[in-house]
Amino acid sequence: MYRKLLKTVRNLDSPQVLVVGDFMLDVYIYGDALRISPEAPVPVLRVCKTEYRCGGAGSVAADLAALGAVPVCLGIIGDDHNGKILSQKLIEAQVDISSLLTVKNRATISKQRFIGLAQHRHPQQLIRVDEECTDLFADEEYEKVLEAYRDRLKRTDIVCLQDYNKGLLSSSHCKQMIEIAILANKKVLVDPSLTSDYSKYAGATLITPNRHESSATVGFEIKTTDDAARAAEELIRKLNLEAVIITLDKEGAYLKTKDKNEMIPTRPRSVYDVTGAGDMVLATLAIILASDGDYKTAVQLSNITGGIEVEKFGAATVTIEEIINEILNQKQDKSSKVHTIDSLVEELTWHRNQKEIIVFTNGCFDVIHRGHIEFLKFCKSQGDVVIVGLNSDSSVKTIKGPERPINNQNDRATVLAALETVDYITVFDEPDPLNVIKKVKPDLLVKGQDWAQKGVIGRDFVESYGGSVILAPLVEGKSSTATIEKIRRSQIKSL
Repeated sequence: MYRKLLKTVRNLDSPQVLVVGDFMLDVYIYGDALRISPEAPVPVLRVCKTEYRCGGAGSVAADLAALGAVPVCLGIIGDDHNGKILSQKLIEAQVDISSLLTVKNRATISKQRFIGLAQHRHPQQLIRVDEECTDLFADEEYEKVLEAYRDRLKRTDIVCLQDYNKGLLSSSHCKQMIEIAILANKKVLVDPSLTSDYSKYAGATLITPNRHESSATVGFEIKTTDDAARAAEELIRKLNLEAVIITLDKEGAYLKTKDKNEMIPTRPRSVYDVTGAGDMVLATLAIILASDGDYKTAVQLSNITGGIEVEKFGAATVTIEEIINEILNQKQDKSSKVHTIDSLVEELTWHRNQKEIIVFTNGCFDVIHRGHIEFLKFCKSQGDVVIVGLNSDSSVKTIKGPERPINNQNDRATVLAALETVDYITVFDEPDPLNVIKKVKPDLLVKGQDWAQKGVIGRDFVESYGGSVILAPLVEGKSSTATIEKIRRSQIKSL
């Protein structure tokens, strides 16, 4: 998986993405909050600095530019001071604003966030003040937008509709834009507004509602993966979509296409600020799909970029370098193959969500020999993830006697971890692995052919839920006991 993600990121195209929607200016006013006002029980903010960022559809455009795409903005802003600042910030982000229209007597949408700082650090949002008009635009203004839309569509690789329900993407015009793009064989990606009626998005390629937005439109609360599956099925059927991606915050995202139903988990994060997370997800999906990536890869990478974004303050962009570093860091985290049983169970949840086959075996693996190598190769050939339950030193002594093991459990685990055929190792103290098997709940339990007469421990449990037990062929004459005896005889002869 890591190789595919890295290859995808390193080979992204620079598609032209038409970003249509509600463009906003995000204003962050930082100040020290050191005392309470004598006039009222509120903090006094002594302003230190003011920061301007692209918001709304502008945030999507900035995110796309940071990822190497060529975003083209199409929308309406006011002919005012905030509009000029927003235009300048978009230009600085290397975004094409030649189709961003300005109108008089209408304020550019802005969101002012007052941020209190404790000891010049630890920013905390105190209040947000919005300046906006959500009235429908005049007919001639819509006509100008549609004219620019048709013109820019000819040179566009993919379309993003970022809807904050501020007037531009009215029901009739949204439907018209989707129809025009689909007829032109262009994918249309929609980040919908919070509404109970999604009919205006019918016929789009995909929509990316979050948990709250999805719940509002399907009429039931999404708490579980099954809920997300049911909601996605309803949306894709009612709206005639190619795909639905429901973002589920710390759990990841649920992907539904006409032939795929899959929960794609994400790494848990220390969430600092969710502002802009949906924009980042939409931008990532757009550039991956426009670069001929598949839906699953696009969602996996949007999980990563969205996760990086929420660890930052405010709506922030994510770079290719940050994505690559995150993929490599996640791979490094996974590279530690030795886990406690509880940690292992958590890891397996991710693998199961990827529909991977879990294989379990166990043993002492005291002195690794050819028989072990061939046996573990066989295990790997049966599934996707191989788990070795390794008897602890005390457990080996109980089974083999006081002179065993020859190698301690840390050394034995380290040798096993070096084998490509082994994905995870967990050490257990009991003489038999039944308790471990019950917690791992493998799809396949593999033991050597010599267990045919002895009876495989855990068989009844594994077969009770539809799992299988497989007996692997043995390499004649190869065992740890035989190897140890041969070494001892050699030592005696040399004396």
